[in-house]
Formats: sequence, C-alpha cells, structure tokens
Amino acid sequence: MTTVRVRLTLIYSGLFLLTSVVLLVTVNLLLRQALHARIERLSATPVAPVAPVRGMPVDRLAPLPALVDDVVGYQWGVTSLTVGILALVSVVVGWLVAGRILRPVHRITATARRLSVSNLHERIALAGPKDELKELADTFDAMLDRLERSVEGQRRFIANASHELRTPLAVQRAAIEIGLPEDVGEIRDKLLFHNHRTENLIDALLVLAQAEHGLDKRRPVALDQVVRLVLAEGGSGDVTVTTRTEPFVVYGDPVLLNRLVTNLVDNAIRYNHSGGTVETTLSRGVLTVRNTGPEVPEERFGDLFEPFRRLHTTREQGAGLGLSIVASIAKAHGAEVRASPNPGGGLELVVAFAGHRDRGPDRDERRQAG
Repeated sequence: MTTVRVRLTLIYSGLFLLTSVVLLVTVNLLLRQALHARIERLSATPVAPVAPVRGMPVDRLAPLPALVDDVVGYQWGVTSLTVGILALVSVVVGWLVAGRILRPVHRITATARRLSVSNLHERIALAGPKDELKELADTFDAMLDRLERSVEGQRRFIANASHELRTPLAVQRAAIEIGLPEDVGEIRDKLLFHNHRTENLIDALLVLAQAEHGLDKRRPVALDQVVRLVLAEGGSGDVTVTTRTEPFVVYGDPVLLNRLVTNLVDNAIRYNHSGGTVETTLSRGVLTVRNTGPEVPEERFGDLFEPFRRLHTTREQGAGLGLSIVASIAKAHGAEVRASPNPGGGLELVVAFAGHRDRGPDRDERRQAG
C-alpha cells in the first residue's frame, strides 16, 4: 500500500514528465518543419552559377536536407537525455516537496498518538497560513478542548459519586449494627450482608470507571511484590493456592494493579470446587492464573469480560464485575487479557504486559492453604 507522500511524488513526477515529452515532441517537429520550409524557400531563390568540378555541375543546396536530418536527430538525442535527467530530479524534488507539505499532517498524527487522559491539555497549535491543514489542526484542537472538559466533568462526577454513595451506606451500616436489637439477629445479619454487598458493588463500579478513564500518572510498580502481597493477605478457604513469580516492573498505578491481581485470584478461588487448586505464575511479563473448577461452555467465553456477567457456581456470587475490571485495568496499562479453558474444567486467565524490566534474580514462592 503506497503512502500519500509516494502518491504525491508520482503525481508531481508524472505531470513533469508528461509536459516535458509534449514540449520535446512539439519543439522538434516544429524545428524540422521550419528547417524544411527554409530550404524550400532557398531552392526557389535564384543563385549565381557555380563552376563545375571535373566537368560535373555543382548544386549548393544538395547537402541541406541531410543536414536537417542530422540537426533534428541531434536535437532529439540531447532533449531526450535532458528530459530523463530532469525526470529523476523531479522525483527527488517531488519527494522533498511532498514531505514538506505533509509535515503538518505528521505533526497532527504524532499528537493524536501521544494523547491520553493524562495529557489531554496538549494541543497541536499549528502555525502558518490559514489553509486546509491549519483548519484541520484547529478543528482537532477544538475537539481536544471539548474532550478535556468532558473527562474533567466525569472525573468530578466519579469523585462526588464516591463520596455521596459511600456516606449513606456507612450511616446505614452503623444504624444496623447499633440500632437493631440482638433478638433480630437473622434480619440484622441479612441487612448487613446486603449493605456490605452494595458497598462492594459501588467500589467495583468506581474502580471500573477510573480504569476506563486511563491513568493520570505512572510510576514503577514491582508486580511480583503485588502478587505476593495479594496472596499473603487474601484467604483461600479449602482451595490450594500456589505461586511462582519472577522480578517484574510495570509502569502504572499500584492501586489498580493490586486490584487486577486481587480480582484474578478471587475469581479463581470463588469459581472453584472444594479441594481445588489455583496456580499463579508471573514470568517474562506474563501473569497467569489457572484454576480448577466447573467447565466453562465455549459460548460463554465472550461474556467473561462483560460487566454483570456471572458463571454458574455453587459458591458465593459476586457482582459480575471482577473480570470486567481486570480487562479495563489491563487496557489502561497497555496489557492484553485472554482466557482459555483448562482440560477437565476451570480457566486459564493470562495478562500479558507489553514492556517490563527485570529487577533481579528469579524468585519462587509457594503458599498452601486449606
């Protein structure tokens, strides 16, 4: 597939070659015609007789037609060579001119590629005459202004919603724990359970919204330490959890990366069977969480990373946002998430990060619970 610069160069060179060939043919044909007309006029003009040479008469105009052919042939050769050289020069000049004309377009493209939620304040600010490219750059800057205002409004909404939604739930929980008597324990426990579940749902939605808006700031995060911390703090019940990690650094948000690992491990434990296993591996920038459990129908794989989609299980149901949050956080960090079935049941979830940096020698750790 040819680029715009190549096409412009070919157009410039083609137009030059076409006009040069037309000019060459026209000039040479007119030159031939003019010379022959001049010879005819000379032939019709009386001339002084010339003394015969060795008894033969001498015609002074006889060599002129051959001379015309020589002159025109020489003209064709010189002009053809000149046009060929200028055609090569036109290709080089056309390439340079096309590159200069397209320079603002490259600037617009580079800005568009570089933009993210954290640097929406950048603008192209193209200088120069008021032409089509300047108008395109100004339109793009105006679109960035609207986008920046929209993102800032959504950020404020998320922050306000976080406060306004959590405060009433905290008040409700305190009222339930303090205000209800002990003789309504079953109702009290049920209300606290649903209160806690609502808090978890709101937290998950807020994390999902934050991840989908991208990262404001990035810093080095030791992902292997995050994995070990999550496994050390979490409970696994009667499920055996093993882990093997290598030193690995991700440039991103430590809170979101912690949530990514937590959701993967919790999902593998929740959707498992009694006495099952969970294997967590971090190697060469690839985080893999593999578990046993019920078989997942092939038609359900498209729903794994969709919000509020749950797999059938006999264990405690979640909100259906765990893997959706994983996918959003991974996307914000430039990582790829994929899932595949395990033989005999369960899933293998893989998060592959685009770039990483080793911190030191490999380290293997195992933790068993149950």
